[in-house]
Amino acid sequence: MSLATWARDLALGARFAVTGGRPGLLRTLLTATGVGFGVALLLLAVSLPNMMFQREVRESERAVDGSEQVTSPRPDSFLHLGRTTVYRDDVVTGQLITPEGDATPAPPGTTALPGTGEMAVSPALRELLDSPEGALLKERIPYKVSGTIGEAGLIGPAELRYVAHVDFLTTDNFDGRGTRYGWSVPEEPMNAFLILLVIVACVVLLLPVLVFIATAVRFGGEQRDRRLAALRLVGADTAMTRRIAAGESLAGALLGLLVGLGLFAVARQFAGAFTIWDVNAYPSDVVPMPALAVIVLVTVPVSSIVVTLFALRGVVIEPLGVVRVSTPRRRRVWWRLLLLAAGAALLVPLMGQVEMAQTSVDTLGITAGTTLALIGLTTLLPWLVESCVKRLHAGPVAWQLAVRRLQLSSGTAARAVSGIVVAATGAIALQMLFQAMEHDFTQLTGEDSSRAQIAVGTDAGTADEARAIISRIERTEGVTGVIGIVQSNAWRPGPLKDGEEFSPMTSLRVGDCPSLKEYATLPSCKDGDVFVFLAHGAQGSPDDSRVTGTARPGATVALRDPYPHPSEPKRPAGTPVPQWRIPDSARVVDSRPDPTGMYEYGILATPSAIDAGLLDEPDAQAMVRLDPAVPDAAEHVRNTAEAIDPTSWVRTLKDTQRDAAFSSVRTGILVGSTLTMLLVAASLLVATLEQLRDRKRLLSSLVAFGTRRSTLSWSVLWQTAVPIALGLVLSVAGGLGLGVVLLKLGGQRVQDWWAFLPVVGIGLGLIAAVTLLSMPVLWRLMRADGLRTE
Repeated sequence: MSLATWARDLALGARFAVTGGRPGLLRTLLTATGVGFGVALLLLAVSLPNMMFQREVRESERAVDGSEQVTSPRPDSFLHLGRTTVYRDDVVTGQLITPEGDATPAPPGTTALPGTGEMAVSPALRELLDSPEGALLKERIPYKVSGTIGEAGLIGPAELRYVAHVDFLTTDNFDGRGTRYGWSVPEEPMNAFLILLVIVACVVLLLPVLVFIATAVRFGGEQRDRRLAALRLVGADTAMTRRIAAGESLAGALLGLLVGLGLFAVARQFAGAFTIWDVNAYPSDVVPMPALAVIVLVTVPVSSIVVTLFALRGVVIEPLGVVRVSTPRRRRVWWRLLLLAAGAALLVPLMGQVEMAQTSVDTLGITAGTTLALIGLTTLLPWLVESCVKRLHAGPVAWQLAVRRLQLSSGTAARAVSGIVVAATGAIALQMLFQAMEHDFTQLTGEDSSRAQIAVGTDAGTADEARAIISRIERTEGVTGVIGIVQSNAWRPGPLKDGEEFSPMTSLRVGDCPSLKEYATLPSCKDGDVFVFLAHGAQGSPDDSRVTGTARPGATVALRDPYPHPSEPKRPAGTPVPQWRIPDSARVVDSRPDPTGMYEYGILATPSAIDAGLLDEPDAQAMVRLDPAVPDAAEHVRNTAEAIDPTSWVRTLKDTQRDAAFSSVRTGILVGSTLTMLLVAASLLVATLEQLRDRKRLLSSLVAFGTRRSTLSWSVLWQTAVPIALGLVLSVAGGLGLGVVLLKLGGQRVQDWWAFLPVVGIGLGLIAAVTLLSMPVLWRLMRADGLRTE
């Protein structure tokens, strides 16, 4: 068969697709719409790597370059301090800058450094600050807005970020000194468990798209068969009619490519307007990887030809019509099970081969095995639907209409649901992987959020200032209690011993009894008591002997460093070092983890036991209990801390912490899952509408003979519900099985056998949504003019 013959017949089929009258054109448009949805999502999927890469590039380019150590001020140097706060679950990042000369470079995304006390903000942050919802945040970031941060300084258009010019940064409270921006951090290799998760996610998210495209190119099969019979009547042979049919599908696929490119171009323009799982991007970042984009654009039209020829393999088209056996040949199940067996044969030998310490896995084997397993389940659905519906008989009229339609042609309905089977099966397996891996990638922080919810710390000039800071936090709206401590250090007085370069020291904390009890197990406590508390080496703390060598009952300690570092400001000559004698009545007690999960050690003193005015450079530390009845209690505490000291640190206490790489992968998969489920819903709706259009004459005839419209509406519901219900049953069985096998790859155990319930709920929701959205079209097709013919 020559290439010219193929080209001629394909072109003839493409011509029929666009000039075959209103029915043919409508079929082509439906095919193009279905293919367009799939192509758009595939292009978005192959744009994701570039989108995430550009976000990382911007984040590294706006970071201060730390490759050069600048030890002294220069005309182009500046001090910087990163600030991160949380406002109603949204992260707000900032950077404070104090220039040391007149040649300070402008931060990325700005044209010049803002003036003193001014800041440049991202468009999203400006919008929030100007709105009533941002009133509390505006108190926390009190700088005057003088400019806008551009694209080069943001990782996404929805990022909340500011860069402020301040005059209070010193070498005591800064993060570092820099002269330029741009800092590249070597990428850490991803461990094998996360690679496994990514591989499975890619297969699960993209396979439904390909299934839907394959379904879309087969829309309108019955009308196409009648048209091909007419071609046989005028002299075309069987091979030619099949090539013409492939040309019709090719035309729809090519038009679908144009639709998909258009949808993709429109969608990328709105990339910054939507945030899915905390991710959004600039339109310029949503660019497909060239090689993958070419594969998509070539695969779609080629697959349309292959699918059409495959669909016609069992159809005999004669000049007087399409010849079909009155009782269609039963679908064979053996080759479908063979696909499942092939997938299992690739995955089972890999069980136990994936270990956390590895940075690579058998990508080809896992991908091929998962793909074959999912395809095998998809091909099982038509056989399952056919086997089940032929046993269904009695019931209401709507039920009988639906069942009879499925008995006559269950393949179309099964194909429409096949995308759901793939998506649901993969979603169940992914959910099982998530639950098992979350245990490995989620660590207990040791923090106890039941004892305190926020920790605050700041420098204080004197102990009185530290107490005033703690008192101010106590008076903050929404605070029910504060564990407040004035913290400093105590040194061993006297000359240095042989081999010592500095005086041994330990921590000294002053607070009331309720606060001290959060740090150590105290048998009793009253004002005037002193305790020496020991951590016994917990969490890498020093040996108890190193602590008691400085602090023990009856010992005298220095409250300032007797031998300060040369870099510290020198005291006037002859200035005495204040000392304090630990009472003989001081008791030695055991440390206990504080609300932040740390085992501290040193000296605990109540206020009347020591003259806190002698403490050297004390810090104020507070662990805050919040009133759950005050919605913005945490925001008020953060505002108070910012007002006290813009360089203070505020930390939310959390019982668990998730690995950053796992969180990133999880976010990406959730974004892809959301888009895939939207496509599945759209594909099912388009397929349902195509089936209704194909039965327009039948629906009109039934109404003309007196069938109630409500009966036909219920029949459409049952025609959608039965295949989906069977598909969900197959998905649950297949998803649980695939999930177990994938878990065994890494030696994991099933955490929850009920992981399929959310997926089943989504499937039932799709039934309701598709039926509801198809009702207007159904009622329009049931009008009497549907009986008109030409």
